[in-house]
Order: sequence, then structure tokens, then C-alpha cells
Amino acid sequence: MKPVKIAILSLTHGHTRKYFQVLSENPNLEWVAVSAESEAVKENFYTYGYTQIPCYLSDEEMLDAHPEIEAVVIASANVRHLQQVKMCAQRGIHILSMKIPTFDMDEYQEMIEVVEKAGVVCQVELEMHYNPVISRMKELLRQNALGNVVGFNATNITLSPVFAFPWQGQPEMSYGKRIPLREGDARFRGGALCDHPHIFDMIRWLTGSDFDYVYAEVGPNIRDIEEEDIILVNGKMKNGISFLLDPSWSRHEEKVPTPIDWDFFPKRMEVNINISGDKGVLLSDCFGPNLWHNGKPKDRYRVQYVYFDEWIGLIDEFVGCIRNGGTPKINLRWHKKTIEVMNACYESVRTGQPVYIK
Repeated sequence: MKPVKIAILSLTHGHTRKYFQVLSENPNLEWVAVSAESEAVKENFYTYGYTQIPCYLSDEEMLDAHPEIEAVVIASANVRHLQQVKMCAQRGIHILSMKIPTFDMDEYQEMIEVVEKAGVVCQVELEMHYNPVISRMKELLRQNALGNVVGFNATNITLSPVFAFPWQGQPEMSYGKRIPLREGDARFRGGALCDHPHIFDMIRWLTGSDFDYVYAEVGPNIRDIEEEDIILVNGKMKNGISFLLDPSWSRHEEKVPTPIDWDFFPKRMEVNINISGDKGVLLSDCFGPNLWHNGKPKDRYRVQYVYFDEWIGLIDEFVGCIRNGGTPKINLRWHKKTIEVMNACYESVRTGQPVYIK
């Protein structure tokens, strides 16, 4: 299959090593260029050694200079995604979007319409679908190994990216608007919940059902930021499965300009899924990265970054859809329901009541 000529659009920081590695090593891709949000980001990007990749400070300048670009990874703040999706659609450029296209449902519908009218592929970066642990869980559920499934418990807990990726600490840039969490609370929407759509998506994928209702509560912050960093969600799916989800920023980190050596033992990220049925229980640790002690202050550990299997599957599907005219599993129409339920979680926090999903 002919490699797809691809670029990174609006890099907001110099720490996207998983993408740098994927774009440079995957034989199905030809990495053409990068546009960066600032001179500092551009300088930091080049510290990774990719000096052969031209880096621009304007999206339009990059695209004008490289008409051969067929696809982009949109790496900007959430609030900029609609404008960039429209720009790419007008140019006939395929899109690999970050995990939150937008929280504004009118904007989301506009994205769907412009992408479908232009006939471009728009795949949302939810790499868990290609994780080998998830594939095994999906197969066991297909085989009815657990019997009648009654409960689903999942965590997607990480450190906070706010200090390295400042836009994620700004409600207007992350959520799109400055909306208080609830009356009397000085915090705003746009924090940990916005960073963790994976488990909301996974429960839909693994159970084959959509959400019936959600009830969410936020805890006191463990950081001095304007948004929530601790949140817990429970509820039921339409097929009766109960769930408990933890999408919190509950792991400690160093406040450093770039997220290198900011990891603390035991892990900086955990995705754990437990599924209970009347014939058994399935416990899984979806990410188990290798760790080593780096001998630095505060007893810090480093994570062994690897070319995860899920990134191979994600890119293979993206390229296949571009070359063969297919629709990716995680397309805008599929993912819209996940974003709707995340908005319902914020509404539950605001009202203190369960919110039913129509």
C-alpha cells in the first residue's frame, strides 16, 4: 500500500513522542512536515532529533508549502478543532483528530457535516480499541466466558498535563467555554474528565450498549488549578449493566516545562478494566509499561516508552480507510455519543442529580 504523506498540525508542545515515533517508523506513513504553536515549541521539537522535518509557525504556511500532504494529525487545543477540521476538509486533507473533537454539540454536528460532504476520513485518536488486552477482553465477551455481565469498573487515572500543556488548564481552551462546575464552586469544566474519554468509549465498545444514566461527583482538588482533577462517575447502561468509572488526575507529577522525568512510582498512567458476570470476573491492566529508577531526586521513576501495539493498529486502520475508502471504527458519528455522556457527567455535577441520556 502506498504510504500516506502526513503532517502534524498545530503542535502545542514538544512532547508527542508517541506520534514522533509512529510517524517516523511506520512504513505506511511518510512524515512531511510539522506546524508548531510557538517558537519555543518549534525549538523543543528539534531537540528530539527530527531536524529533517520542516517545522512552520503557521498551519496555512505549512499546507501551502506542501500541497503533497494527504493527512494531518490535529494536535491543537480543543477549542481550535472545528476551524482546523473545516480548513482540512476544504483542502481534501484526511484527519486524525485528538480524542476530544469538541464539547460543543452544535460544533460537533458541523464537523460531521463538513467531513462527510468533503469525503475525507476523520478518525478520532482513541487507541485503546487497538490494545491487545482490549481485543482479548472483547473476544472473551463474545464467547460469553463471563456469562451474563452485570458490572463494569474502569479507571483511567493519570498525572495532570496542565503544567506542561497550559491550554489544558484553561477552561476556554479545554472545554471551549468558562462554565462553573456548580453553584458555589470556584472551579470550571475542562479538567480531568476532558482528558479521559477512553473508558467512556470502552464501556460502549465492550458491552455493545449505550448509556442509560450517569451520576458524577467531583472531589476536592489536589492541585491548584481552575478545573476539576478528581471525579468519579457511576450509572447504568441501557442493557442493565452497572458501572463505576474513575477518570481522575490522581497521579503526582513534577511541574516542569516539558513532561520528561516527571513520573513518580508506581505509574503515571493506569487503565484498568474489571468486568463481572454471573460466571466469573475478568480483571485487566491494559497498560503495563516497564519502569526503572533513574536515580534522580524525589525517588522518581521513568517509564519505558515503547511503540505500543495499539498505535500500529490505529495507523493501519487510518491508512487503510484513506487508501480503500473505508470508515474508521472511531469516527465522528460513533464518538459523538461518548462526548454527549461526558457532558451529561458535568450536568450531573452541576445539579447533584443523575442525568438520563436520551
